[in-house]
Amino acid sequence: MRYAGHFALTVASVLALGMRVASADIPIAVVGPMTGDNATFGAQMRTGAEQAVADINAAGGVLGQKLVLEVGDDACDPRQARDVANQVVAKGVKLVAGHYCSSSSIPASEVYFEGNVIQISPASTNPQLTEAGRKTTFRVCGRDDQQGVVAGNYLADHYAGKKIAIVHDKQTYSKGLADETKKQLNARGIQEVLYETISKGEKDYSALVSKLKDLGVEVLYYGGYHTEAGLITRQMREQGMSTQLLSGDALATNEYWSITGPLGQGTKMTFGLDPAKDPANAKIVKEFEAKGVKPEGYTLYTYGAVQTWADAARKAGSVDTDKVIAALHDNTFATVLGPISFDAKGDVKQPAYVVYEWKDGTYDYAK
Repeated sequence: MRYAGHFALTVASVLALGMRVASADIPIAVVGPMTGDNATFGAQMRTGAEQAVADINAAGGVLGQKLVLEVGDDACDPRQARDVANQVVAKGVKLVAGHYCSSSSIPASEVYFEGNVIQISPASTNPQLTEAGRKTTFRVCGRDDQQGVVAGNYLADHYAGKKIAIVHDKQTYSKGLADETKKQLNARGIQEVLYETISKGEKDYSALVSKLKDLGVEVLYYGGYHTEAGLITRQMREQGMSTQLLSGDALATNEYWSITGPLGQGTKMTFGLDPAKDPANAKIVKEFEAKGVKPEGYTLYTYGAVQTWADAARKAGSVDTDKVIAALHDNTFATVLGPISFDAKGDVKQPAYVVYEWKDGTYDYAK
């Protein structure tokens, strides 16, 4: 009887354990620059991921399990990105929505590949991220060799005959975008009058501005981030220059206007289509606004990254990495970003870049 009772207790314990395992939470992570110069984008990513997790859990979770969000800070530093990637992998996360800076996403992607963890970046646009052929790497944004074509064509179509300069801050994202824009501009038969680099993090760019002024530069294409772009714009205006600034998606934050004020009026940038304008997302946008949040920049792109993974797991009937990867490649997903599907490299098949213009403290599609 003692043996039979012990056996019954053991079975009950196993069954109870099985029930606990079946109802266990699913850890996922959002990783980006929660601190540092690009913390505004980390805040966008965190806000988007938190709302996606809340909405998914409210609808029953994924395969009957709740998502639990880990938050990692890479400060857009490659070494810190690798460290935080190792930390979230050690926590058993099934998805990383991140990173923001390409210089962080690329080294972190090696860690996720080794740990067999799916990474879906909402923001990293450098082609090298997916060209490495790591099966765990995806992104829901476009690539710089797509964004640069749009920027180069816009310059050629709207500023032919003008003196155009191209400047970047030597970072992975910045140089890649500037070079792709230059490549397309040159392919259109237009040669820039200056190709120059600066150092990120400086406060005084008067030497660059003086060089632009001496050359009579009428249009500046800047590959880089919002802080430096804002300072350069302000300092050009302070020197009496009306030079048109065109830049990339790293200006998609209201902090740009905080730096420039009205001096940033008319600045143009390339960025993906604004999902907040999609009537299908009206309810979600209202949820953000009710919390005092404007879902700008990469907020909804991060929401869409989490949403895409969750739908893929449902279609796979599992959170097993290999099964979810197969589902990601085999399906099209209805998301806040519109229909999402991936090519063999993990790049989204539906990238669309458009030109925006800053006006009165906000940005909208350029007319």
